[in-house]
Amino acid sequence: MQNVILKTEFHFPGQKSLYKGKVRDVYNIDNKYLVMVTSDRISAFDVVLPRGIPYKGQVLNQIAVKFLDATTDICPNWKIDSPDPSVTIGKYCTPFPVEMIIRGYLTGSSWRSYKNGSRAICGISIPDGMKEHERFPEPIVTPTTKATEGHDEDISREEIIRQGLVSAEDYTLLEKYTKELFQIGTKMANEKGLILVDTKYEFGKGDDGRIYLIDEIHTPDSSRYFYLDGYEERQAKGEQQKQLSKEFVREWLMANNFMGNKGQQVPEMTDDIVNQISERYIELYEQITGEKFVKSDTSEVIKRVERNITDWLQTH
Repeated sequence: MQNVILKTEFHFPGQKSLYKGKVRDVYNIDNKYLVMVTSDRISAFDVVLPRGIPYKGQVLNQIAVKFLDATTDICPNWKIDSPDPSVTIGKYCTPFPVEMIIRGYLTGSSWRSYKNGSRAICGISIPDGMKEHERFPEPIVTPTTKATEGHDEDISREEIIRQGLVSAEDYTLLEKYTKELFQIGTKMANEKGLILVDTKYEFGKGDDGRIYLIDEIHTPDSSRYFYLDGYEERQAKGEQQKQLSKEFVREWLMANNFMGNKGQQVPEMTDDIVNQISERYIELYEQITGEKFVKSDTSEVIKRVERNITDWLQTH
C-alpha cells in the first residue's frame, strides 16, 4: 500500500495552534495564515474509519483549489496558495458557527424528514406531493449549527439571528454568497454532465472585517452530485439516481451492518476495499474537474508535505 497521511504533528515557526478535524489538520500561524493539510482520513456516520485512503486528500484539496480559484469574482475566499498537492495555505479567519447548506433537490436527510411528514426544513416550507430526488422550484438554504462534538443541528435563519450566532446584516450576505456560489457550481457541474444536488459552504471573517469563503468547496465530501444523463428517465420510472459522492462508502458500511451506532464495529477494511475507495475518489476527481488525475509521489509523503509548507512560510 502507498504511504498515506493519517495524522500530522508539525511544528512551524509562529505556530499558535493545531486543530484536527475529521479529515483536515489546520495550523494557525501567527493569526496570519491558516495551513490546511487535507489528510487521507475518511469519515462516515461521524466516525473516522481506521485506514487512510491513498490520494483522497490530494483529490479533495485539488478539487477545492480549482473551485476556489473559479469563484473569486463571486465571493472573496481564504486561499492564498497551494504549495503541496494536499495543502492549502490561506488567510486566517474567524469562522461563523454555522454551516450554510443549500439544497437544489429533495434528497438525503431532507427526503427522510419529508417522508416522515415534515413539510418544512429550517423554517422553509416545502410543497406537498414531491418525490424523492425531485428538484425544488428554487434552491433552499438550510443552515446547521457547527457542533464541536456529535451531530450538527438544523437551525432557521430567524434562530441564528435571535441567538446572536450571526448578525442580520452578515447573514444576509452569507445567504447571497451561498446562492450565487451554488448557481455557478450548478453551471460548472452541468458542463461536466453532472447535477450539483446539494452542498455546504463555510464562511469566516478576516481581521479586515470582510466575509470570506473558507474550507473546501464543491468536493464529493461536502457535496452530492447526480449524473445529468438519464436523470429525467430515472425520475419518471421511480428509480434511484446515479450518485457521485462518498455515498458508496456509507453503502458499503451499511451492507456490513455499520451505521455509527453504539456497540457497532467498523467492518474490516481490506487492501482491496481501500484500493476500490481510492479508485472511486480518483474517478470523482476526473468527472468533476474534467481533468486527468496526476498521482503525487507518496514515497515519503509526510516529509514532502512538511518541506513544502516550511519552504512556503520561509518566503512569505
